[in-house]
Amino acid sequence: MPTEVMDRRAADNEYLHKDFHGALSNALIYLEERFGPDAVRDYLRQFARAYYAPLRAELRERGLAAMAERLRQVYADEGADIELELGDDELIVRVAKCPAVSHMRAHGHRVSRMWRETISAVNEAICEDSAYDFDLVDFDELTGRSVQRFHRRGEEGSA
Repeated sequence: MPTEVMDRRAADNEYLHKDFHGALSNALIYLEERFGPDAVRDYLRQFARAYYAPLRAELRERGLAAMAERLRQVYADEGADIELELGDDELIVRVAKCPAVSHMRAHGHRVSRMWRETISAVNEAICEDSAYDFDLVDFDELTGRSVQRFHRRGEEGSA
């Protein structure tokens, strides 16, 4: 019987890590119950500073276009319905429903009461040491629908 060799790389596979969200949610629940809400925010900020270091550098160098490209790709990979409005000093992101929250609810995972911090604390940390700030303008706890605003520091206004 002849031997067949299959050559595959991870990049050949469809991008999926949806069950990661359930694990993260459980970690946030654990941190909040054992150490309080500040521990959740601190953990997420520390993670974001390290994991998103390349994005943070791009944001400083290229501005909000770098953030828009990253979000467009991430939400496309997750199969999310989003709208991006990119201006010179502002990026508005409207997410119809969070794919992570949808997946967790559909599969019976608990959704952390602090899930919104995976948007808020993470994006605030990404914006540190840049010319930009982040505001989570609106967030629906049930669906994860959100309006997110990145803007040049000192620029007031709303989405």
